[in-house]
Amino acid sequence: MIPAKKGALFTRWFARHAERRIFRAFGAVHVRGIAELGTIAAERPVLVVSNHAAWWDPLLILYLTVRVLRVDAYAMMDAKNLRALPFFGRVGAFGVDLDDAADGARAIRYAAKLLDRAGRLVWVFAQGREVVVTARPVRFRGGSAEIGRVAREAVVIPVAIRYEHGSRPEPSIYVAIGEPLGPERNVGRGRAAQEEAVGRELDRIDRALVDADLSGFTPVYARAPSPSMALLQHALAWLTRPRAGR
Repeated sequence: MIPAKKGALFTRWFARHAERRIFRAFGAVHVRGIAELGTIAAERPVLVVSNHAAWWDPLLILYLTVRVLRVDAYAMMDAKNLRALPFFGRVGAFGVDLDDAADGARAIRYAAKLLDRAGRLVWVFAQGREVVVTARPVRFRGGSAEIGRVAREAVVIPVAIRYEHGSRPEPSIYVAIGEPLGPERNVGRGRAAQEEAVGRELDRIDRALVDADLSGFTPVYARAPSPSMALLQHALAWLTRPRAGR
């Protein structure tokens, strides 16, 4: 297991870097339940279990936890990836060998030890790899449920992430934060509950997109329309409009 080597100054700088990259690449970030998660995190340690949708996920959670929620956040990461990208360890990532059960047990104990105080959050991409958001049923590895069993003071929160193109040139990010899950001492039942809860939140995002109804989501970031692009579209429309007699 590779422990985190988190540094406060580097975390703040890198979170700002992540924010700038997200703002350049995406038109909006819509989040459901962000205020409720902030309230819970202020009172209890939080274990977040989520799907793993894309390469952008680590930058997204760094932006959400540091720049939006302002909590002391950590995340579990594949040790191979952390060795290749060691700077993630400086912002709170700790590495686990997904093929080594003993190393997994050490990482579970490490995560549980982190979850010992209010304002502390550990994020686990419980699928262990990137999986398309339409895959059903949602399947998790057992580690997140084991952390939930061992970290008795932590609140387990299911989260769904989706990236989607729509009616604007840039894609948007959708994050649905679910209700806290009850304590579960049985790892099998705990994993099933986490899978079901994250699946529900993915379905919630899907329904919101199909119905074009984002009333339950808060835009924590939304890029203003480009005036130059609007002018260009109007100019092209004027130049190509049908003329009388043609």
